[in-house]
Amino acid sequence: MANTKSALKNARKNTTRYERNRAVKSKLKTLEKKFQSSLESKDGDQARESARMFISALDKAAKTSLVHRNKVARKKASLTKAIGGMKSSKETPKPAAKEESSEESE
Repeated sequence: MANTKSALKNARKNTTRYERNRAVKSKLKTLEKKFQSSLESKDGDQARESARMFISALDKAAKTSLVHRNKVARKKASLTKAIGGMKSSKETPKPAAKEESSEESE
């Protein structure tokens, strides 16, 4: 046990920080699981929303050095790669071919 007042205070601070960090790490794991489940369900909109929330939480954790910044970059890259292949229900086909053909006729 701590012998001095400052050591007692540091022990209290360590306990508080440990609990806070543990809660943040748990939240990150939960958000990652939600993203994976929405990815497996092939729901593009839900996957994008859960990825947005997960990326935000990762950035906040990296800002406080709770998670290493390279790990955050790696996770974000894999998220965007996974979402890149999915199609959203709101997306509409772009009439790029029509615009090109109308420009050629002029």
